[in-house]
Amino acid sequence: MKPIRVMLAEDHALVRAGFRALLEKLPAVEVVAEASDGREALRLIEAVQPDVVLMDIGMAGMNGLEAAARAASAFPRVRIVILSMHASEEYVLQALRAGAAGYLVKNAATSELEMALKAVVRGETYLSPAVSRHVVEDYLRRVDGERAGGAAQSPYQSLTPRQREILQLIAEGRTTKEIAQTLRLSVKTVETYRAELMRRLDIHDIAGLVRYAIRMGLVSPEQ
Repeated sequence: MKPIRVMLAEDHALVRAGFRALLEKLPAVEVVAEASDGREALRLIEAVQPDVVLMDIGMAGMNGLEAAARAASAFPRVRIVILSMHASEEYVLQALRAGAAGYLVKNAATSELEMALKAVVRGETYLSPAVSRHVVEDYLRRVDGERAGGAAQSPYQSLTPRQREILQLIAEGRTTKEIAQTLRLSVKTVETYRAELMRRLDIHDIAGLVRYAIRMGLVSPEQ
């Protein structure tokens, strides 16, 4: 049997080392790459083409949800399993909307990690038992409604990838100049993106954007 080729994307080195140690004990699993943020994850996914990516949500610069959405679009064969401390409905729905094939809470048992890997490789969706069934049922209802044209996009879904990226950086406390340097844009371009972001979300101050980003799981309150 070919081993399941797994990539880790997690910004805490010790947590990443712990997951690697667990994965290396599993039969027919091979860890092929490790990333510490969303941008590095996307580069490595393109380079090594893993079967599965275990993707942390709360990474600085580009969070796991945004990286998962981009990876699902660019590399549909690669299966993304989101790792999170949270089993709340909003986080799970965000992960599923981003194209994740699985959602695993970080306090899960090793046996659950193995089940998740095998399930997503088979083409199934895996959700931790900690995630209530009604979350999944509600998501499926929403998807069916959207396909039938019965549901509009949420304000967050209507944002472009670049706007979502800038929203996260603003919420992390980066200045306009720092954001411009990070994304290799002009300060004026960043200001234009920020103004459009506020217009689309109907939020008109930085504090409001930060609160919104925390609510959507883009950054943690600690950040």
